[in-house]
Order: sequence, then structure tokens, then C-alpha cells
Amino acid sequence: MEIRAGTGGDEAALFAADLFRMYSRYAERRGWKIEVMEGSGTELGGYREIVFSVTGDAVYECMRWESGVHRVQRVPATEASGRIHTSAVTVAVLPEMEETEVDIRDQDLRIDVMRSGGPGGQSVNTTDSAVRITHIPTGLVVHCQDEKSQIKNKAKAMRILRARLYELEDSKRQAERAAERKSMIGSGDRSERIRTYNFPQNRVTDHRINLTLYKLELAMEGDIGELVDALVRSAREEMMRSQSESSQAAAGDRQT
Repeated sequence: MEIRAGTGGDEAALFAADLFRMYSRYAERRGWKIEVMEGSGTELGGYREIVFSVTGDAVYECMRWESGVHRVQRVPATEASGRIHTSAVTVAVLPEMEETEVDIRDQDLRIDVMRSGGPGGQSVNTTDSAVRITHIPTGLVVHCQDEKSQIKNKAKAMRILRARLYELEDSKRQAERAAERKSMIGSGDRSERIRTYNFPQNRVTDHRINLTLYKLELAMEGDIGELVDALVRSAREEMMRSQSESSQAAAGDRQT
């Protein structure tokens, strides 16, 4: 999963951190494991971006519908006049692919190593362990420096690159399918606002399925099971409708 701050500056970065905490708490409830792959923090404790893996039973089936633009409406901690601000954060959920599922040729990669950046002090990395991998055909770039080992950073970067390359190909396939039929809950288009978190009203609304819950405080603590389950049910119902319509259309073609 990838969370990135959008419009809203520091407030968007703070909400990105809030969303990461929400997903972490939900993962704990489900018995899933979270591993941070890459992160870029801010001085106020937010995230410009954070990339992490989630492993466990039915993770992708449940979390894939979190892809999209998440909008937050609240009074920022940095706002002295008490005005409500609207900010946005982008979430992307990518299935992690095995090496056999995504073919990456060595000659298509440029791998650079460098010294890891950080706040300094005893923990500063004094060796060239940070890794940046560029996939030359697509221009995709992945940078990892969380581990002290260059080998581990390279392995993490390859996992992220593999997932992003798969997403690139999958988005092309989705675009082709969307041209034939638009899915009710979207295709994970990142320009599409999928959910609003309204703190003054303690309200969270998922716009794709018109579901509003007045328990935002609980949701931010990881209690998003009702939202996730409703999205999974909606996706299954839409798939069944689509298959039924396809079957009816095929039957009509045979009759004519």
C-alpha cells in the first residue's frame, strides 16, 4: 500500500500519517502483518509518502477498494483561527507479485547506491546502503534506505518495483475493460474522490456506495470493518450482475 499527501500541505501529510495509523490498527484487528518499505516524513510528524506491505488472509480482497483519493475536513492543529480546512490524501493498493509473475530484465534496470539520509546522530548511516532502482523502459524509480544493509534495501526496492510494474499493466487492462463497462465502484482511479472524513460531524462517507457512518473517531482507531465489508459485498454484487448481463447478452446472440 502507498499513501501520499495531496492538496493541503502539512495538514495533508498529517492526515497521511493518520490513515497509516488507521490501517495499522485495522491490520492488528485482522491479525495481518505490516512492514514499512519506504517513507518520507515531515517535521510535524506527518508523511509526504509512506509505502508499506500488508500480509495475511484475504488482504488484497479487502484492501483493494481503498485505492483512490481520501478527503479530510477538519480544523488543523496549525490553524489558529479555528477554520475548517479540506485536504486530500492518495492511497494506492497494489498486489505484490512473485518474480515469475512480472518479468524484469537485468538490462532494463539502473541501480544506484548512495549514503542514506537521516536526522544524524548515532543512527546516521555512514555506508552506501541506500538503493535507487530505475526501470529504464517505463521510467519508474524506487528508492529504499530503511535498512542498514544494501542487500535488504535492494530486495525491498525490487518488491515495490515489481508491484508497480504489475499495477501499470493492470491499469491498462482495466482501462480497456472500463471502455466496455464502467464499474459501479470505480477502477481505483487515483483522481476519483472515494471517501470523505468529516471530523466536526464525526462522519465518514464512502461516496461509491453512498454509505455514511457517524463514528469517525472509532474508524480512525482502525474500526473500519463495516466499511470494508460493505465495499467487498458491493464489488461481489456488481460482478454477479455483470456476469449475468454478459450471459443474457450471449444467449441473445445465440438466438439471433
